[in-house]
Amino acid sequence: FSITKSIASPTLCFDALLTTTVDKNVQIESLKSLQIKQIRYLDCVLEMGYSSWFVDLICMLVIFSNSSSVSVSPQKVEVALYYETLCPYCSNFMVNYLPEIFNNSLIDIIDLKLIPYGNAKVAPDNTIICQHGQYECLLNTVEACVLHVWPDLKKQYSFIYCVESLVHVHKYIEWESCFAKTGFDSKPIEDCYKSGLGKQLDLQYAKVTNDLQPPHKYVPWVTVNGQPLYDDYENFMTYVCKAYKGDSVPKACKDLPPPIVSDVKDNQIKQVCLAEETISSSKTEAMHIRPSGTSWRRQMMAISA
Repeated sequence: FSITKSIASPTLCFDALLTTTVDKNVQIESLKSLQIKQIRYLDCVLEMGYSSWFVDLICMLVIFSNSSSVSVSPQKVEVALYYETLCPYCSNFMVNYLPEIFNNSLIDIIDLKLIPYGNAKVAPDNTIICQHGQYECLLNTVEACVLHVWPDLKKQYSFIYCVESLVHVHKYIEWESCFAKTGFDSKPIEDCYKSGLGKQLDLQYAKVTNDLQPPHKYVPWVTVNGQPLYDDYENFMTYVCKAYKGDSVPKACKDLPPPIVSDVKDNQIKQVCLAEETISSSKTEAMHIRPSGTSWRRQMMAISA
């Protein structure tokens, strides 16, 4: 075939498509209808005996036309919360501020990461020393196991919210009641704790926290797309909305109240637990390595002894 004939003659196939009718009783989605027409056109070209290179060219044009019409979802905004379970300012943030993203659906544009380690320290023998004592270490590990064992974010947060609500009202020793309150099985979490996996998760979170640039100065330490919000963390939703690159602005962003302007001066106490705050010697002496196979109930008894 000559090139002129190969290019001109397939216009007959376009004419055939234009005269093709579809049963009015059959409703076909626009995209599906387009695909059907494309297939009919290629069948027509093949029946006319045109060379494979021409069919390949048509296929490439079809693929390009389809791909160009597919919209790409905008990337979610990453929000990371570095915290420790018994810091009162962390529990306040997790009970009174962070849950709002689940209520106003802002979570749909957020990739939320929780890092339960905070201002703890890892000793040379891999003992973890927590700022607020052994009970904080226990709850840090429990929440690390929750984040690992249960992949569903809403399930994770419903349990962690329950625990932090008890911390907020100084009843954290009742944290096990959250299994009954949420209806979640405690066994996979206890297995994680007893097996030593929880300790390994703690060490992983320690590395992630210690690798922060710039280094964290206190908790709660909130970052949006890797950028720390410092003591303006309570206004994190405003930063999320500014960072979101989607064409359609979420309703939650439009409904946000004006940012809270902090009047805290440098010489006033900030609502944070400082990283450089020293741990009392009595707490440090009470720390010991928790061997694998130790349940949290035994650990709680050891703490109380």
